[in-house]
Amino acid sequence: MEWTAEGLVLAVRAHGESAAIVDIFTAAQGRHAGVVRGGTGRRMAPVLMPGNQVAAVWRARLDEHLGHFTIEPVQARAARLMADRRALAGLSAICALAARALPEREPHPALYAATLTLLDALATVPDWPVLYLRWECGLLADLGFGLDLSACAVTGATEGLAWVSPRTGRAVTAEAARGWEDRLLPLPQVLLHPGPATPADLAAGLRLTGHFLYKGVCADPGARPLPEARARLVDLLSRC
Repeated sequence: MEWTAEGLVLAVRAHGESAAIVDIFTAAQGRHAGVVRGGTGRRMAPVLMPGNQVAAVWRARLDEHLGHFTIEPVQARAARLMADRRALAGLSAICALAARALPEREPHPALYAATLTLLDALATVPDWPVLYLRWECGLLADLGFGLDLSACAVTGATEGLAWVSPRTGRAVTAEAARGWEDRLLPLPQVLLHPGPATPADLAAGLRLTGHFLYKGVCADPGARPLPEARARLVDLLSRC
């Protein structure tokens, strides 16, 4: 078995004396793991940093085997962001969350394209945290846990949406939610209308997406929690 694709390095873990098991995200193969010989060595370690774009060839005797990657560098994103603490935290959170949440070998071509756009925006778009929040919404939608913010779940109204049901992910107007606010999650307006967001808006939005990411990805007994890299980014964005 063999395939060739350009992809995004999501995660790397040591394997044996010098090899590494690498998770790569591609448009057609989704999140796919494989062994890179010499992956922890001086030549390959800088290439295999999460966030970097690589050209990969995967080979295995059978499709169900872990297989091996041959990897060449295409774009080194991580090195460009070393001087920007927030952007580097954003890159780490994106890669760690995708590695944690995406099912292995399940294609997500639209999310892959959106992820590359977001990663490139970290170095060029000052308001990238809003794009990150929307990316988490897109991740939820691709995983089957998308939020429905189109109309009120109670009245069908499309104006005055202010809350979200933590059970269904559907929006509720302020009027329909009266008396039930303590059982609902605040809906920041930045998710309804384009434009910049305050730290409070971002914090509320990330609490909202975090609730559904945890519910969808971590709810099973024994499941690993959401990545610490995401928690660090949320803390940074909430204080800036």
